Amino acid sequence: MIGTIANALAIIAGGIAGLIFKNAIPEKISQALLKATGLAVIGIGINLMLAGENFTLLIISMVIGTIIGELIDIEGKLDRFGAFIESKMKNKEGNVALGFVTCTLVYCVGSMAIVGSIQSGLTGNHEILFSKAVLDGITAITFAATMGVGVVLSGISVFVYQGIITMLASLMQSLLSTVVVNEMTAIGGVIIMGIGLNFIVANRMKVGNFLPAIFIPIIYYLFF
Repeated sequence: MIGTIANALAIIAGGIAGLIFKNAIPEKISQALLKATGLAVIGIGINLMLAGENFTLLIISMVIGTIIGELIDIEGKLDRFGAFIESKMKNKEGNVALGFVTCTLVYCVGSMAIVGSIQSGLTGNHEILFSKAVLDGITAITFAATMGVGVVLSGISVFVYQGIITMLASLMQSLLSTVVVNEMTAIGGVIIMGIGLNFIVANRMKVGNFLPAIFIPIIYYLFF
């Protein structure tokens, strides 16, 4: 759990730093940074998507996963949770829900989160998660400056998400082969591209409802 704890703390520290220096960044630059970050996130998504080889499985997983996500309304629940926190904190300036949901997805979806947590749980090697902590901490500064305190709260999501994967890694060892992880990563890449587009386009996609798609390859390779 050391790697996961370090990752969560890095996000919280970076987020706090971004909030402190938020007023030092002009609105014009903040908006430009938001668009630039969106393009960078899309680039990351494309890179992750290329990890997979079974594009038919990718399409099927996105379709089935989206149906499940829409029925459960994952994005709606995350939004309501963020709005609840926002009301309790009486934060009228920042969009807690947007920052919380967006950064939770950005930091939790991807090969480093999955592979790093598995490696940490199976071998006790936290190298990947330490590297991810550095990257996430740096991006949290920019995210917090543009999206507010919700970015800091996403550190909790990372701790819970990666912590669960780490603890269950030994039990799921036979399922999470390299092929499975690569296909999960590819699907995660598509979802991350959606996150990047949300930074740029006006009509926001409910990216959170795509999340179940990531786990469809586990079921597929378990039976086929």
